[in-house]
Amino acid sequence: MDIAAFLGLLIGVGAIIGGNIIEGGSTAHLIQFAAALIVFGGTLGATLLSFSSRDVMNAVRAIGLAFRARSFAPAEVIEEILGILVKARKMGLIALEGQIKNIKNPFLREGLSLVIDGMTPSMIEEVLHQEVITYEEEMKKAARVFESAGGYAPTIGILGAVLGLIQVMRNVSDPSKIGGGIAVAFVATIYGVGSANLLLLPLGKKIMNRLKEEVFMRELIIDGILGIESGVNPYFLKARLNAFLTEHDKGR
Repeated sequence: MDIAAFLGLLIGVGAIIGGNIIEGGSTAHLIQFAAALIVFGGTLGATLLSFSSRDVMNAVRAIGLAFRARSFAPAEVIEEILGILVKARKMGLIALEGQIKNIKNPFLREGLSLVIDGMTPSMIEEVLHQEVITYEEEMKKAARVFESAGGYAPTIGILGAVLGLIQVMRNVSDPSKIGGGIAVAFVATIYGVGSANLLLLPLGKKIMNRLKEEVFMRELIIDGILGIESGVNPYFLKARLNAFLTEHDKGR
């Protein structure tokens, strides 16, 4: 669990609700079914029109990536790669076959399977790099789904506000209905702007940041897999991977 992501969401929403209460407002006033239907339903419809259902489903699944803590630390992965390399140099690559099931990182496990299957280094590199490219494209689309939804929501919130004001004008002769129309008008704007800036746009940004981390991790693993395949000296591979990690940290 990424504590920062949850705290960010709670603090953002809590600050708005808390500020509303301090000003004398009530949370009950912020709950308007009609406004929610207009804003969230309209935003979902516009998003589905802009992207394929597969892209939208991938975006929903990517929410877990945004809130999930990083599963594998680069330093731990490097140590695991070096341990595999040492064993391969002592006992041969075929001896690693029984160890594959114990490897938790799925990308490392897949790369090691390619090595055991006897694929050439160029083929291993090509297959793994293609998987990285495919994964990167899918996650970028997922981020764009949330970024697009974050662009639609405020505009649809304004649309909801206009619809609410239309109802106010239609019932100007009935004061009892004016308050409800105004409430829908302003709450729709809050829903649109709030959901965009507190949830949708930050989710898109978070997914992109996590994507960069994951792509780096996979590039690191590819380098390690090729080192295992070639049987390079463990000290040399450790220095190479640590330099790779250091260069990445400098660029952050």
